[in-house]
Amino acid sequence: MADLTESIKNLTTLFTKLPGVGKKTAERFAYHVLIAKKDDILALADAIREVKTNIRYCQKCFNLSVNDLCDVCRDESRNASQICVVEQPRDLAALEQTGVFHGMYHVLLGRLSPTDNIGPDDLTIKELEKRVATGDVQEIIMATNPNIEGDATAFYITRLLHEYPVKITRLARGVTSGSVLEFVNKDILRDALEGRQNYNN
Repeated sequence: MADLTESIKNLTTLFTKLPGVGKKTAERFAYHVLIAKKDDILALADAIREVKTNIRYCQKCFNLSVNDLCDVCRDESRNASQICVVEQPRDLAALEQTGVFHGMYHVLLGRLSPTDNIGPDDLTIKELEKRVATGDVQEIIMATNPNIEGDATAFYITRLLHEYPVKITRLARGVTSGSVLEFVNKDILRDALEGRQNYNN
């Protein structure tokens, strides 16, 4: 019985590491694993293992990909002179659903957050600067989330790229302050992209 209790406790602890999962929910998940069909749970475990084994970050933009370059970066019809900067791959997916933007992306894999000890070196900002330094980029679209951390990240990047001859714009403020791009209605995102404004340095 002690071994069973310890196993449930370990599984519960692992579930609490998932975003938005508290202790009670984690316990429900753990006990569900016990009573669910074995094939279903093993299929879930296999799917998790496959994702962690086969999916990686694109070597160019840091989007999720099964290849060295993601589908966007491999698409030669995209406008390579425009780069839309987003915080996470899921933000990229939300913008792609609008069907408006046909340029390239750069995924920061986070945002500046001093309270969480996340600084510039913890993001892919240096890699973005290298892409801009090639001289092939004409416009950077800042599409970080419209909140304190997202705005601070956009401001930092804008200041960093100030010395380069590149136009820097931001999404129009049709996207409500404090919202998260992945949950914003695609029509609002479309308007925000089409109505983007020059970023004030």
